[in-house]
Amino acid sequence: MKSLHDCALERILIIDGAMGTMIQRHRLSEQDYRGQRFADYHRDVKGNNDLLNLTQPQIIRSIHEAYLEAGADIIETNTFSSTRIAQADYDMQELAYELNLAGARIAREAADAFTRRNPDRPRFVAGAIGPTNKTLSISPDVTNPGYRAVSFDEVAAAYEEQVRGLVEGGVDVLLIETIFDTLNAKAAIYAIRQYFRKTGRQPLPIMISVTITDASGRTLSGQTLEAFYISIMHARPFSVGLNCALGARQMGPYLEELSRLASCFVSVYPNAGLPNAFGEYDELPHDTAQAIEGFAREGWVNIVGGCCGTTPDHIREIARLVSSYPPRPLPEVAHTLQTADSMEA
Repeated sequence: MKSLHDCALERILIIDGAMGTMIQRHRLSEQDYRGQRFADYHRDVKGNNDLLNLTQPQIIRSIHEAYLEAGADIIETNTFSSTRIAQADYDMQELAYELNLAGARIAREAADAFTRRNPDRPRFVAGAIGPTNKTLSISPDVTNPGYRAVSFDEVAAAYEEQVRGLVEGGVDVLLIETIFDTLNAKAAIYAIRQYFRKTGRQPLPIMISVTITDASGRTLSGQTLEAFYISIMHARPFSVGLNCALGARQMGPYLEELSRLASCFVSVYPNAGLPNAFGEYDELPHDTAQAIEGFAREGWVNIVGGCCGTTPDHIREIARLVSSYPPRPLPEVAHTLQTADSMEA
């Protein structure tokens, strides 16, 4: 079977769209989230989408299948918030490993079923690793700039537990995504390396995806895109890219810059435009796909898909419009010292 690397050299790969958008369509109640196992749980759990890996696995499997049917080559596990740091909001931190294991297995089963249908087009599973709901670079207390709600070691330990569940569940690649704080991403990279060093397992490739929050072209913690890339390039990622916060049209200038900088594959999976006054996304599939087609035409991308507000219809249209374009070629890069004046981490 072809490897993920082989497939990325051949064509532009398609990653899936939003998980949360699809879950919202099911209009699940508090009891739906609880299921039988957590029927008498002492806290409200509605909104804990990762818990559905345990209580409604058939819904999560059906969402994966919808994206695979739409043309996704890579599906993300439903584990964006499956660290004990994020799960502490629901007092479910002890479930972190189990959530990742279950999420990876559900996605693995769905991907393998589609690969069996067409072995010449294998489908892959990316273990989704979100940024957590705490930041290592910014104080949550405006009166105490030096205060941090969590330490680097605590974040790294939480990520290592998450990685263990994802790897044991059978993912093909680990995706550190929606990065707003590069120090959190560094903790994830450190945790991944620690896990593979301790276990002796063959390391999996790493995908890294950052969020540029506004027209300043910086992350929330203040880095420029170039500074961010230099900060994480030591991880030798399989791909580096952009996701969330912006729609495709707003991402264009930053994607062009990243395509110029990166020595690895480049990914982009934007939101379905910018949110409206109600926090909803109105951009139609063809509009999103046309903007992403422009990225393919310019030769900037290797992996494309969707983030918040996108659906299987968006992914289907994206896959259709980029299918005739070759992937961005990997550049020949000289190994030289690189620095950036704005680099902070």
